[in-house]
Amino acid sequence: MKEEDLTRLLTVATEDIRPAHPASAGWERARRTRRNRRAGAAAVAVVLLTGGTAVALRPADRPSPITPATPTASPVPSAAPVQRPPDQLTYPGDPLGRLGDPVSASLSARPVRQALALYQPVDPGTGVEGRIRVLGDDGLVRDLDVVTLARTRDADGNAAVPLKSSSLSPDGRTAAFAQTDEVIVVDLTTATVRRYPLKGYLEHVFWSGDRLFVGDNDTAYEVDRVTGTSREAPVSPWDVVSPDPSVRTDTVLTVGGAPESLTLGRYAWSAASTHLDSWALDFRALPSGNRVDEFYGRGWQRGDQVARAGWLTTGSMSGLEGVAVLNAETGVVTRLLDLGRDRWKACCEVLGWDRDGAVLLRHDPGGLLRWQPSTGAVTGVVRDLYGEVSLAAG
Repeated sequence: MKEEDLTRLLTVATEDIRPAHPASAGWERARRTRRNRRAGAAAVAVVLLTGGTAVALRPADRPSPITPATPTASPVPSAAPVQRPPDQLTYPGDPLGRLGDPVSASLSARPVRQALALYQPVDPGTGVEGRIRVLGDDGLVRDLDVVTLARTRDADGNAAVPLKSSSLSPDGRTAAFAQTDEVIVVDLTTATVRRYPLKGYLEHVFWSGDRLFVGDNDTAYEVDRVTGTSREAPVSPWDVVSPDPSVRTDTVLTVGGAPESLTLGRYAWSAASTHLDSWALDFRALPSGNRVDEFYGRGWQRGDQVARAGWLTTGSMSGLEGVAVLNAETGVVTRLLDLGRDRWKACCEVLGWDRDGAVLLRHDPGGLLRWQPSTGAVTGVVRDLYGEVSLAAG
């Protein structure tokens, strides 16, 4: 009889032999199964000693494949904390790209259902501004013909165009414009105008949900649009963050401060008291030598993130234009977008967030960019758009 026939007979003879210690045999079998699953190797042959004779058993069945309870996606590498745009931008197409289209109707004749943006063109050579335009969600550009707006000015006579980056309400239905001694509110869905008297050289205007804030150089006021009354808000009009419009909040965030002492603040107030928490901004999540030196423009919140433009230091180079993203709860700065030097001063103001978590910002000269901090992707939105823009984005 051949050796392989003898092996087959002995295998059959031993199949019904029960192990002398079932519990220990079970644990050993489980241990082997776990080992085999981790290693991914085929099952090994088992050697059984019976009456001092070594008998080779048939190979054990392979363990059944393990099916995860839920599918798992491949991990996406984390984007670098300090990012830069590509040398050549792509423009994949965007509804906001129609901001530069010519005016095709007046607001009084064709009010909007919702505005995507407001745009006030400014001649880059002369600095002369044109009339404010309204881009509706139907893609048509309208002339804001229902009101004549003057430039804002401060107590020293410095003037600026009336459209501000936060003039348009988050729902795109209302626009507010600070003017000396009043704030003007336009219902874009009905083309109607209301005026609220408020003393001062008013320059700032911003929305917190349906609440309207107006400010002069030093003071911010909350305006009740039903009664027309106002109360002072204990926040800096320069540093107030436009909140996430999807979250109802009674607190107001600020991001700013003097160079070397930048802070995140959280304010809540009532007629009786004011409560403030504040934290110094934390740059330790960035590579050594990277920080924000000073902020400018409006800050914008989305979820637990705030984006604001500023002047940066990256490595050993300072005075760079850029944008910072920080945690709204802790003040930790998590991302920087380095836009370089040799640009117009304060070129790159943040205009808000889109629904996909991308930051929308101005880009010198004359354009808009979309930056996705989580991936580092930077794409163009529209070219050659000189002037001021306000988006229905928060």
